[in-house]
Amino acid sequence: MTGLDPKQFSNFSTNSHSCSNEKTSAKSVINSIPTYLLLGLLLALLLSAASRLAYANTDAITPVNAGAAFSSKNTDAISPTNVVTRSSAGSEVSTPLDKTALTTTSFDSKATKKIIDKALSTFYTPGMSVGVVHQGNVIFLEGAGLGNIETKRRVNSETYFRLASTSKAFTAAAIGILVDQGKLNWTDKVTQHLPEFQMQDAWVTREFTIKDLLVHHSGLTGGAGDSMIWPEPSGFSRAEVVNNLRYLSPATSFRTEYAYSNVLYITAGEIVAAVSGMSYGDFIQQHIFEPLDMTCFAGDVPKVKLTNAAMSYAHSDEKGIYAVPRNSIQQTQQMSVAAGGIVCNAQSMTKWVTALLSPETLPFSINVLNAKWSPETILKVSENEQEWDNTLFKTYGLGWRIADMLGYKLVSHTGTLSGYQAYVALLPELEVGVVVLNNGSNYGARSSVMQHILKSFIPSAKLPENSPTDWIQALVDQQTQEEADYLANYEPVREASLPMQISNKQIIGSYQDKWFGSMIITGLDALKGRQDATELRIESERMLTLKGKVLAYEGNLFKVEWDNSNAASDAFLIIETNFKNEVTGLKMHPFVTTEKTQHEYRDMHFIKQTSPTED
Repeated sequence: MTGLDPKQFSNFSTNSHSCSNEKTSAKSVINSIPTYLLLGLLLALLLSAASRLAYANTDAITPVNAGAAFSSKNTDAISPTNVVTRSSAGSEVSTPLDKTALTTTSFDSKATKKIIDKALSTFYTPGMSVGVVHQGNVIFLEGAGLGNIETKRRVNSETYFRLASTSKAFTAAAIGILVDQGKLNWTDKVTQHLPEFQMQDAWVTREFTIKDLLVHHSGLTGGAGDSMIWPEPSGFSRAEVVNNLRYLSPATSFRTEYAYSNVLYITAGEIVAAVSGMSYGDFIQQHIFEPLDMTCFAGDVPKVKLTNAAMSYAHSDEKGIYAVPRNSIQQTQQMSVAAGGIVCNAQSMTKWVTALLSPETLPFSINVLNAKWSPETILKVSENEQEWDNTLFKTYGLGWRIADMLGYKLVSHTGTLSGYQAYVALLPELEVGVVVLNNGSNYGARSSVMQHILKSFIPSAKLPENSPTDWIQALVDQQTQEEADYLANYEPVREASLPMQISNKQIIGSYQDKWFGSMIITGLDALKGRQDATELRIESERMLTLKGKVLAYEGNLFKVEWDNSNAASDAFLIIETNFKNEVTGLKMHPFVTTEKTQHEYRDMHFIKQTSPTED
């Protein structure tokens, strides 16, 4: 806008036309004036009118608009602290410029590389790949460290990692595309598209919508059903996961509390397949990856791509850094792909982030993006989020967490899998998006790098006075405090003091749970053709990594020490008997001092199967 009133130009035009109706004497006077003087007089009148209107409307001109009126060639002439305007009285006024209006990022590529390298060594993480998008451009895309320690293969921007739970954003997007296509609605009942879907409560089953699958308020405990997914490789199909939802008991009322659910995202992936007529992997490939030119995989991974796939690693004080091959990237698609199994690299993920910051380039509508980024379920704000980010609210949307960070909207999600860590975060108002992928198991690596990068784009005036300047040290301090808190509350399991009521020989056999399948207890040498009850083994028929040794503890309790402590923690076997002291079944419980009501075994009840030789 120029600030000129178009009505004045209209009136000027009308008045000039009326001059033709004046008396002849007036015409002669005007005709006697040279043409160049008339043109000069007309120009002066126009400039005078424009000046009066501009001064009269300075209150409507913001500093940002004032700056925008200058050509980019003249930006050196703009004061960084003040904009000079003129008051309605005509005097000049110096107005302080809003610092956020002309924000200059403090992002430094060299400093970021140093932070990444230090984070890797501090948090026992072999390698990391990072991408940063700002104002539509990829301004940083680097790999650091090792993708494979054994082969010394280094990480680059094209190195593949598992996205873990940052995969959930793609599942929600796939549902959104089907909404755009008119094939379903967010509020459709799940049973409309998956008739076999059933929760334990009949009313919840009837009312459960597609949106409910995505927002973690089902009433189940957090992580309910994860025993069908991990440790990999899973022996369950997606159809079996959906079918077994009916056996998972609720812990709270439907739609009242947040409780993270992977099995419901797997169910959402089955909705995508059922409605589209395509496999989940093919749908994601055709409708998201191909339009955005992303070389990522929601289906099988081509063998040629495995040459630049990062191996998964964990760390312990006893072992140091060690490989977790069960979670490594394989050619075959993971059963849990819709919840956390997509494979991608930082280069392609920057294309995803760029599109999210420029919605017109997305393969789905702005309505879908708004739905995905709208609060649905309230989350708890941590003390660190309050202290570091001045966070006032935190919620879960559709495949994304939404919060505020120092006055800006923060849209983010983390991904955690033993051996891989992912973090995707966006500050849409600042046109910033960041991707962090690594092949370690300590969240400090991704968090310190993410905090360093995000805070470099936030105006320094908005940072808290006590805002950390060394984010690696801040995360080290946080983890030190977490460990101290854990140790202060840790109660070691007491030594067994009561005699056993059940012999080793009595518990040998096969035990069947109605949804988890069989657990088999054998003598150590049973595979060699003879029973030896002095040492017992247990293994899951469905989850092949879940195997270990069984030790007598006390009374009717036995202890399970799993072979792979990275895959599962020790557990109690609680043996059940009838009045004849014959073993009839067993339940399981984490190997802890205090009884827990919410744990991975809470819905399992194994019934001992009668062998053909028994009466």
